Amino acid sequence: MPKKISPLTDVQIKSAKPLAEPWKLSDGGGLFIYIAPTGGKLWRLKYSFAGKEKLLSFGPWPDVSLKRARERRDEARALLTEGIDPGEKRKLDKAGAQAKKEEAANTFEVVAREWHEKQVRAWSEGHAEKVLGRMAQHLFPAFGSIPITQLRAPVILAALREIEAKGNHETVKRLRQYCEAVFAFAIATGQTERNVGADLRGALAPCRAKHRPAIVEPKAVAALLRAIDDYQGSFVVLCALKLAPLVFVRPGELRQAEWAEIDLDYQGGPQWVIPAKKMKMRSAHIVPLSKQSKVILEEVQPLTGGGRYVFPCNRTPSRPMSNMALNAALRRMGYDQGEMCAHGFRAMASTLLNEQAWPSDVIERQLAHAERNSIRAAYNRAERLPERRRMMQAWADYLDGLKTGAKVTPIHQAKG
Repeated sequence: MPKKISPLTDVQIKSAKPLAEPWKLSDGGGLFIYIAPTGGKLWRLKYSFAGKEKLLSFGPWPDVSLKRARERRDEARALLTEGIDPGEKRKLDKAGAQAKKEEAANTFEVVAREWHEKQVRAWSEGHAEKVLGRMAQHLFPAFGSIPITQLRAPVILAALREIEAKGNHETVKRLRQYCEAVFAFAIATGQTERNVGADLRGALAPCRAKHRPAIVEPKAVAALLRAIDDYQGSFVVLCALKLAPLVFVRPGELRQAEWAEIDLDYQGGPQWVIPAKKMKMRSAHIVPLSKQSKVILEEVQPLTGGGRYVFPCNRTPSRPMSNMALNAALRRMGYDQGEMCAHGFRAMASTLLNEQAWPSDVIERQLAHAERNSIRAAYNRAERLPERRRMMQAWADYLDGLKTGAKVTPIHQAKG
């Protein structure tokens, strides 16, 4: 007949002294307190499950009292009568609690910032700032704190419709695309299972394509060029305005031009090499400089050549010209925002060069439009450069002819 175990008392536990070897005091029902040689006293439960002997720890005494240890023993034994292993249940409960903790930590904003951090490697600095800025302004305040696994389409839709109601359809379109991309990233990284952003397709009003205003009629182009020559503002802004139609790069690329990127004495002809980090599609781009472009740069060089930027900010030379400077100058010249903008010089060049029958792929390459074939794009920085050099000089000569009022006979290229 097994020896009957007397229930423990707090006095017994308190008075139990450590020995050279670990020993234990039993309370009954498999519960005992393990007394280590270091003096620690730990609650443990000995039980059998599926023919195997197991141990379950309840924590140290006195943090876990005698009463609480017995309660835990009884709870474990209740599980055993239901065919549940209390040790395995504890592991599952702990894993579930950790999963919930991680889920709560992975809010939309946290995941969105992770996604953005991965994308910046393929974006220009300006584009990356614009994307994050839009999300920080419109998305994060509305639902950024919600765990991405709990975020549902109606919540996102409500936030986007508020913006839509203000007429900002292009912004809404972009924000919905960001949401879809963030959820796709979350799925790929195992943080959620459903792309809620994709569920919003068709739920918002379609966005009409909005073309930037540009002057493309030759007589109007001539008037604009003459107005630029008569501009009475900053000399640096004047030079930027004169260069804009000749090189027709994006306004952000022009205002951030650095002297270190420009080689006016290059043996193949003056050129400006814009590094990949500044380009929209993160691919370095060569801009052949016409004789007229070189003259403009030589005129501004004595004023800004000692610094980093070709067109520095008037107040802070260590920074590039403001992104509003060229548009503000156009407004000052009398061209309103529905008539012409800094970006419009690109449309001007594209339209007129195509009308002059220059090969479309030469024009597109010079405009640095996205290359659909990513493998080809990695090698096309200098693609068709001799033809592009000829085109850029012919274009500058054509603009000069327009401006002076001479009868202009553009140099046509055979399509090919």
